Amino acid sequence: MDAFTRRILFLFFTAFLAALTFGFAQVGNRQILHLRKYIFNDAEQERLTDYYMEEALLPALKRQGIKQIGVFKSHADPKDSLRAIFVLHPLNSLNQLASLDKALLKDELYIKVGAPFLDAPYDKPPYLRMESVLLKSFVQMPAMKPPKLEGERSKRVYELRNYESPTEAKYRSKVAMFNEGGEVALFDRLGFNAVFYGEVLSGARMPNLMYMTTFRDMVSRDSLWQEFFDSEKWKSLEKDPQYQHNVNHADIYLLYPTPYSDY
Repeated sequence: MDAFTRRILFLFFTAFLAALTFGFAQVGNRQILHLRKYIFNDAEQERLTDYYMEEALLPALKRQGIKQIGVFKSHADPKDSLRAIFVLHPLNSLNQLASLDKALLKDELYIKVGAPFLDAPYDKPPYLRMESVLLKSFVQMPAMKPPKLEGERSKRVYELRNYESPTEAKYRSKVAMFNEGGEVALFDRLGFNAVFYGEVLSGARMPNLMYMTTFRDMVSRDSLWQEFFDSEKWKSLEKDPQYQHNVNHADIYLLYPTPYSDY
């Protein structure tokens, strides 16, 4: 086999592996999700980012074919010294993530309307920092599902949970606990109105998973969690040897949707 033929075969094999990897990310139409968190030092940063989200970013994302964009803030907590805005949306493909920033920079309306945020001076930045997480939806809930909640938006509770595992094997155990073990089914049966369950593909706290459940208010949230912990199904899962020690840290964010959030 000559060098040219070997080179062609190598390129073909590399392209095949790339396509195969992308296929695994999409198997069973499991949706790719993007979660961003903007953290602020002060109210002025939060105000400017609110303006940017509502007037520039969300309309521009929708012009790119991205729908069902959720934007959330934290319920007041005296322990929190910093405020934050969370932005969640699906992606049409992994390729879209790679090309999204370039596409936005070609959107003249986005650039014009978003200028106060995009061109903020270095000594007056619009946020302290921004964090980004890429997720793949669980097998048992392959696509994001915006909830249908009634009542005042500011009283609703969108509970975002982040579960970190001590090892990759224990992480896979926790994912299996949700899917094959029946934790997702239990949440569904009790009426937790989940928005998504996702395996983190890229983020700062790996290995970890994240999910979001929703409630009309804090009272219904507390009541449903009590039902969850009292259920025989949870007690059985909790004692199952294959699911032991699969979470070593959990972060819980109690959020509400902004007036301009899609859900």
